Amino acid sequence: MKYWLMKSEPSDYSIDDLERDGSIDWYGIRNYQARNFMRDDMQIGDLAFFYHSNCKEPGIVGIMKVSKLAYPDKLQFIEGHKYHDPKSDPNNPRWVNVDVAFVKKIPLVSLNELRQHQQLETLKILQRGNRLSITPLTEDEWNYINQINTI
Repeated sequence: MKYWLMKSEPSDYSIDDLERDGSIDWYGIRNYQARNFMRDDMQIGDLAFFYHSNCKEPGIVGIMKVSKLAYPDKLQFIEGHKYHDPKSDPNNPRWVNVDVAFVKKIPLVSLNELRQHQQLETLKILQRGNRLSITPLTEDEWNYINQINTI
């Protein structure tokens, strides 16, 4: 099993939306490295932290699991959509998404809180210049963050 941190702006799609819907296609990823994580590395059952970004208090707000392997992101083919990619070929799609399913909400573990722990200094989201919306976590990072949540 692998572990992930996946960002979404709550004004676009929040943990409350995922709880209501039960699952969603993790759409709109337009970064090759993040796409490759979904396409090449994610497996059904992998766990991910749901991270609210670009909001008043960014941080981890829930847990979800990968419920369907990577498949073409339909939004890349919808002309006029903000995620449309005119260079993507339907016979060889450029962009994919996975489905994720709601597991549970957790009390906010804020970005500032994550920065307070030396054990998390290698966490990708804390690295200068990192803007990836999907990043892998080590099992130790996953366990430590879950431990923070229970303190």
